[in-house]
This record gives sequence, structure tokens and C-alpha cells, in this order.
Amino acid sequence: MNKKFMVSCSIFFIAILIGVISILSFKSKENIETNILEGTVLSISNDKITVQDENDVIYSFYMQNPELNIGDRLVIEYTGLLDKSKSVQNNNIINYKTVDPEKDENGIPKDFLDDGIFKDYYVLAYRDLQKLSLEEKIGQVLLVRYPEDNAVDKLQKNKFGGYIFFEKDFKNLTKNQVQDRMKTLQKNANIPLLTAVDEEGGSVVRVSSNPNLVDEKFKSPSELYKEGGFEAIKNDTIKKSEVLQNLGLNVNLAPVVDVSTDPEDYMYKRALGEDTALTSTYASTVINASKKTDVSYVLKHFPGYGNNKDTHTETVTDIRSYEDIQKNDLPPFEAGIQAGAEAVLVSHNIVKNIDPDNPASLSSNIHNILRNELEFTGVIITDDLNMGAVENIDNATVKALLAGNDLIITSDYEKSIDEIKEALKNKTINESVLDKKVFKILAWKHYKGLMLDKYK
Repeated sequence: MNKKFMVSCSIFFIAILIGVISILSFKSKENIETNILEGTVLSISNDKITVQDENDVIYSFYMQNPELNIGDRLVIEYTGLLDKSKSVQNNNIINYKTVDPEKDENGIPKDFLDDGIFKDYYVLAYRDLQKLSLEEKIGQVLLVRYPEDNAVDKLQKNKFGGYIFFEKDFKNLTKNQVQDRMKTLQKNANIPLLTAVDEEGGSVVRVSSNPNLVDEKFKSPSELYKEGGFEAIKNDTIKKSEVLQNLGLNVNLAPVVDVSTDPEDYMYKRALGEDTALTSTYASTVINASKKTDVSYVLKHFPGYGNNKDTHTETVTDIRSYEDIQKNDLPPFEAGIQAGAEAVLVSHNIVKNIDPDNPASLSSNIHNILRNELEFTGVIITDDLNMGAVENIDNATVKALLAGNDLIITSDYEKSIDEIKEALKNKTINESVLDKKVFKILAWKHYKGLMLDKYK
């Protein structure tokens, strides 16, 4: 009898315990905090969606067979915290729904807007965007290597955002010949062109390699610093800008703000050759000096090249820890951004401890750091997609756009145009995604004053 009684009591208490646990569990679930993310759907697969939020941060979520379309404006309710360093979030999706994009009083989608460097020109940029055809929008996101022939015809047909010029494009030309070329190109551009060049000084000189254009080649950053410190670098930036501006060039793909102190590094000859603190001062010095000119300077190569090999010829993997990069490589970019940098160029290095699967130029993780942690609101530019490290990656142009780049440097513009058109056709990318990038580029062109002649 006692034995049966004890068994009954045990069963009774177990039942009570299970009931209490169930109640506590239910209460716990009731108290789980949920969060809201609103953004635009960039890509969809059978088990995953990728969304870009209003701060341009890109997140991917596991979601089985979502009933969504590329370009949808989406509100996601989820549990837990998001981790920008992860390729795919592990959060539990509670609910999601599509919504109409919010617009401001000028009709501009709110996810186009920020409190950024070009904000005063957003109304003008959006007005211009509304007038563009799809072909014109595609052209605007391309910074194309200057062709050997029919440059004007190709410009008129494809409506490029800009041309990038190399040493051969200036060889043996006089100042007048270069100026006439640039004037002709701008005259035949439906939207004023970005005219870009790598005039770093030292081993990379495009314009000053021609003695007809500059009396002597511009010196490398390290040589200038050793001769006269940051005052010499400031004066060099101003002089360089005057030369470029006089010739009709309005973007310099410099300075190289990679930290390199080892003469054996590939990037050493092109860098300042000093530590993180001095390289940070170098970045802010160049950007501050450039603000007194009409030439925009571009910080490169984000997130820092380190001691890696040449991505022009091969795939390169950076094995350093993120903490190391954060401490040693990001500060110069941050200093340049705080000084007012308008554009940042991203490298093709695979940074293993940030994104082991993609080159930096094609990595949303890398772009999230630039947009969110460094709070950069300007134009993000790829390194040339025809370099050895990325030239064999399928659909690299579209992957670069989806990763967060605004402007694509390419030596094979026909391939890039075909990839974008095919992606739009098969809905891998939505025109609204393209619109946001063109909007940013047009705002930059207004900021630079390039659009003034268009409206005279």
C-alpha cells in the first residue's frame, strides 16, 4: 500500500513539475524579445534571402521558399541580434510582410536617403534619375577603361558613368591635345563624365610619365614624407590636383592608404611606408588638401592590402585576424572618411576572417564594415573586375553590385553590360537596386559641380 502510495505521489509531483516547466517555458517564449528589420530584397534562393536595410547594411537569412520578389520592400520580425560579420544570420524569423516603400516629401524613397556627404544634392539627383532610361542607368554604374578607338561613339551608345585613363592614353600628347580630348568627351556625354586616373606618384604615374604634361614625375608618398613630412604631401596634392584639373581630369584614384612597413610587401612602394598612426595622418592630409580643388581623391584599397601579393595576376588570400585588420588597417580609411573622402575603392583580396568565400570587392561583409562601422556614405568603387583575382568569377559585375558597390571599374564593359541586362531579365537583380546606385553617383556628380554646365 505504501509502495503504491509513493508511486502515485511521485507521478503526481512529476506531473506538477512538468506543468510548471511548461508554464515557465510558455512565459519565457512570451517574453522573448523580437526585433524589426526593414529593407529591400536583393536576392532570393530556395532557402535564403538577402536584404539591404536603410543604412545600406546587407543581411542574409535562412527562409524556406519565401513568397517574395527581388526588389520587394520587406519588414522582418525576428528574435535575437543580427551579426554583420556573418554571411548568413541564424536568427529565428517570426514573421515577414511586404510593404510599400516610404517616400519623403520630394518623392524620394527613404532608403535612398542618409545624412551623408552628398545629402544636399539628393533632390537634384533624384530628379535626374527619373529622366534616365534603363540603358542610361546601366551605363552610369560603369567606370570604363578608355578604349583605343571610337571612344566618343562608344560613349554615346553606352552612356558610361566615366572613363579611366592609363599611361598609354597620354603618351606623347601635348596639354592641348589632352584638354581637347576631355572637352570632346564631356560634350558628347549625356551626363557629365567622371574622368579618372591613377596618379599616385612614384611607381604609378599615368599623367606625369609624359614630360609634355608635367616637368617631372610626381614623387611617391614615402619619398615626399621623408623630404618634407606632411607639408610636402599637402603641397604635392594641391599641385597634382592643379595639373589634373587643368587637363580635364576630375578623379584621382589615390591615395593608397594601405599600411605597409616591410619593403618586401607588394604594396610598399605605393604606400606611405609608415605605421598606422602616420598613415592615418597621411590619409586625412591628402583628403583635406584635395578639398581645396575640383579633383576628388579615392581611398584605396579597402579594407587594407597588408602584406599580400598582387591581385592583378592571381587570387590572393589575406589570413590575418579581423582584430588585426581592425586595429592596424581600418584607421587610415576612417581618418580619410572623417576628413571628407567622397569615394573608397575596394580590393580583390579574399579576407579569410571576414569572408572566406568572396574577394573583398564581391563581399557584403566587407561593405557592411565600410558602411556601418566606418559610417561611409560616399561612393564605393571596385578595383578593375578584369584583374586576375576576379576575372574568372561568373557574373562578377552583378555580384559586385549586390555586395554593395556603386561604381564598377571594368576593362570589358560589354561583358559587364551583358551581365547586368541578363540579371535584370531573369530577376537576379531589380531595377530599384540599380536606381539606388545611380542616385548615389548622380548626387556625387552634383556635389562635384559637374552637373552645372548641363543646366546652364
